[in-house]
Amino acid sequence: MPTNTAKITAANRAAWNTSAPLHQQGAAWQELTTGFATPGYSTLDTPLTDALRHAGIQDASIVQIGCNNGREILSTFALGASNGLGIDQSEAFLQQAETLRGIAGYPCDFLESDIYALPADTPREFDIALITIGVLNWMPDLPEFFRAVASLLRPGGRLIIYETHPILEVFEPASPTPFTPAHSYFRTTPFVETQTITYDGSQNDNAPPSHWFIHTLGAILNAAIGAGLQIEVLDEFPHSIREVDYDQYEDQPAQLPLCYMLHAQKR
Repeated sequence: MPTNTAKITAANRAAWNTSAPLHQQGAAWQELTTGFATPGYSTLDTPLTDALRHAGIQDASIVQIGCNNGREILSTFALGASNGLGIDQSEAFLQQAETLRGIAGYPCDFLESDIYALPADTPREFDIALITIGVLNWMPDLPEFFRAVASLLRPGGRLIIYETHPILEVFEPASPTPFTPAHSYFRTTPFVETQTITYDGSQNDNAPPSHWFIHTLGAILNAAIGAGLQIEVLDEFPHSIREVDYDQYEDQPAQLPLCYMLHAQKR
């Protein structure tokens, strides 16, 4: 792994570990612990639920890259997944995932690892790989990332990506002019932040520096294709799946694409 990639992923790991305790308190965490004690509970929205069913989640093995606290991969068992593996480099979030797995009782394992440096004995040959909001933009090397993802799938296995649309990276939602482009869509240097990573709009400046990249939609597609993944469907949606600050971009007269769903298959 290139030195720069290793340094960036290590820095991001420290930032996520620092932020993790903020996600294990309050109503959102209580909802997860209560929910996973109930058979059939799922945190997945309708578009992702439909996509997983279309991909054949019933009786399938599934791996999620960047699984965070495990809430999404554990939710796939309510749709019929047979077994799963969640991969994340944050030890603190995986501890939360283990807690939720213990409550739900599903046959899902969790692996603490940098996706760029997977252990040799990492399970492979999964039917479905899942990537959701807040994964791709932390990745400094998209081609290598997708090669690692493809290595986890069996031939004919399917990849589903449900992510924020990269056009949103052009805007600053907290600025006085949130609808005026503030950044180049083609920026190649990362944004470096020292705020804790939260989803509710709260901010704290005591976190280690994290690195967030703009990846164009073309770069994402080309990296997936280069890794031997055949693009099947790309759908774009007008709803937001990221922090609450971005809700203001919904329901506009001139509507932007706010997220997308990509289906691909390993050749």
